[in-house]
Amino acid sequence: GDQVTFTFPIENIGVKNFTDSLVVTYWIEDNARNKTPLPQKMKSKPFVPGQLFIDTVKVNSYQFVGNNALWMYVNPIGNPRYQKEQYQFNNIARFGFKVSRDLTNPLLDVTFDGVRILNGDLVSAKPTILITLKDENRFLQLNDTAAFSIFLVSPNSATQQRIYFAQGLQFTPANLPNNSCSITYNPTLLLDGKYKLIVQAKDRSNNRSGAQSYEIQFEINNKPTITNLLNYPNPFSTSTRFVFTLTGSEVPEVFTIQIMTVTGKLVREITRAELGHLHIGRNITDYTWDGRDDYGDKLGNGVYLYKVLTKLNGENIEKAGTSADKFFVKEFGKMVIMR
Repeated sequence: GDQVTFTFPIENIGVKNFTDSLVVTYWIEDNARNKTPLPQKMKSKPFVPGQLFIDTVKVNSYQFVGNNALWMYVNPIGNPRYQKEQYQFNNIARFGFKVSRDLTNPLLDVTFDGVRILNGDLVSAKPTILITLKDENRFLQLNDTAAFSIFLVSPNSATQQRIYFAQGLQFTPANLPNNSCSITYNPTLLLDGKYKLIVQAKDRSNNRSGAQSYEIQFEINNKPTITNLLNYPNPFSTSTRFVFTLTGSEVPEVFTIQIMTVTGKLVREITRAELGHLHIGRNITDYTWDGRDDYGDKLGNGVYLYKVLTKLNGENIEKAGTSADKFFVKEFGKMVIMR
């Protein structure tokens, strides 16, 4: 895909002027000995004895993989602008060049709401699916939607439904030298159950992103729920994170974790803004609680209670049952600090 540049000095070594403009023709002879003509050049008259001019030819290597040759012919016989001269043997030149094939596979990446999910994970019923393809080639721009084939398998179906760009796929071509393009897909998945996304991708040299298509299975539950929130590790000495699962299509606008002593005194309230990025599905918070209260003082060793408050569109979110429910009493969990 690189551009090859050739520079030629052409000199009139005779004793007479060329009275008209001088024609220079070029063609490529490819690896299979096929000829591809290039635009001819003209040197304005006169071309006097001893005069030298420099001509430059630029060739895009994309179509010429293998051993090739650039031919040039100055003042070719048979051209309508041919000018008679005594000899032609030094009017023709051949320059060989080799173009290596691009054999490196591009890299494919797929995220759901900014997260690389595991097979079978829960995701939002209105996810933002981002498909990114990155190629190491700095010349062959990823700018063609034909490089992608995207399929969706719905619950209780074995049919791979092709998703076309007219059906909501938004393509952003690469901007060289950063040869990375992307597709954004924002479906609304109304049917609960397990889906499968299948993506096939290739670069401009037809190198596939993998020997097999990318396939990921994911689950949709349109009902907004939240499991009981766990902290990990528990007990902890320096810090702990919070683990929970959300379903539905939207993250709650209110998400507050209240931490209390066993006597019910509120010592720390952690807001959604502090927790960082949350998404539908399994969450492990970026935020780590260091065992300090709202004033920044370290809490003492012992057992503490915690509870999560959530609201979506002004309504409390229903709790989803899990095997961890036996560790909670009236939605209160226990955590232990051991410094």
